[in-house]
Amino acid sequence: MTHFARSIVLSALLAGPLVLTAPAAVHAAEAETLVTRESPHDVPATAQRLQAAVAARGAKVVATVDHAAAAKAEGLSLRPTVLVIFGNPKLGTPLMQSEQTAGLDLPLRVLVWEDAAGTTRIGYVPPAAIAARHGIADRGEVVEKMTSALAAMAKEAAAP
Repeated sequence: MTHFARSIVLSALLAGPLVLTAPAAVHAAEAETLVTRESPHDVPATAQRLQAAVAARGAKVVATVDHAAAAKAEGLSLRPTVLVIFGNPKLGTPLMQSEQTAGLDLPLRVLVWEDAAGTTRIGYVPPAAIAARHGIADRGEVVEKMTSALAAMAKEAAAP
């Protein structure tokens, strides 16, 4: 159980009547996993490789956010951190047709960053967690396609 989930359970136990809502809150917290993998390339190269993998699969990069550059512009320091936002309406739209609030998490986002040890990492929230967060239970095939595509793109971006 994650620290966040333990905090929810502890808070629920201390709150008394809220204990009945704790299992749903714990389930949602546990669904909020982060899929990560290492890349042998630096952040700019990994982000560029990711964008190429996105385009090769027919999806469109909507935006790229260079968090480190934004921090630097304000006189702050941040290790290289780039967010790539992309999507394919053929996959994202059905999720929003089931529950429009899924639009809060779509288009998909993949973060490429350099950790404290200098390792480049790629991370994303799995589509199943997005579906669970918005109560979408009728789009399993779409979620599986998104999951496979994200895993393949991250693997390609991190390939030697």
